[in-house]
Amino acid sequence: MPATQGDTRRSILDTAQRIMSHKGFAAVGINEVLSAAGVPKGSFYHYFNSKDAFGEAMMRSYFGDYLADMDRILGEPGPTAAERLMNYWQTWRETQSVDECQGKCLAVKLGAEVADLSESMRLALKEGTTAIVDRLERAIAAGLEDGSLAVDDDTRTTAQVLYDLWLGASVMAKIHRDTGPMDNAMTVTRRLLHL
Repeated sequence: MPATQGDTRRSILDTAQRIMSHKGFAAVGINEVLSAAGVPKGSFYHYFNSKDAFGEAMMRSYFGDYLADMDRILGEPGPTAAERLMNYWQTWRETQSVDECQGKCLAVKLGAEVADLSESMRLALKEGTTAIVDRLERAIAAGLEDGSLAVDDDTRTTAQVLYDLWLGASVMAKIHRDTGPMDNAMTVTRRLLHL
């Protein structure tokens, strides 16, 4: 059965996420992505109007997948809200701090780079990261409601501080090639949630 246009577009985006999570956005040419995806070089503009539009689509695809995974973890029936939150952070530690993150660390890798390159990509990053913080805020509120955690600040501030902490820890883990920053983030997270 031949691939549909949507399948091919998705293949290009998935391949780009894997490559760019290692090399960055500016360092990767469109031909490299198309070759790795097995798509003819001349067909790029059939799927995307420009490299900027491609970058925006890639970020939106990344966040769509990321948020679906996050919803699955935070919506798991059974564990308390605090346990679900800690499962989320453990998953972050496992997928965001390793060298071979397979596209799972795209926001960490590209955040600062593309925010200065493209307004549409910056806005896609802003929307995606805001959606992450929104989910964290709801999870913290659920933890307050079920009594499994406590916070000293309001839920929004705590969610934003935790996201900023983990994003910074991910960058430092990549710089040092060591999971120590992630371990520190886990310790501070437990403290902030009074666990």
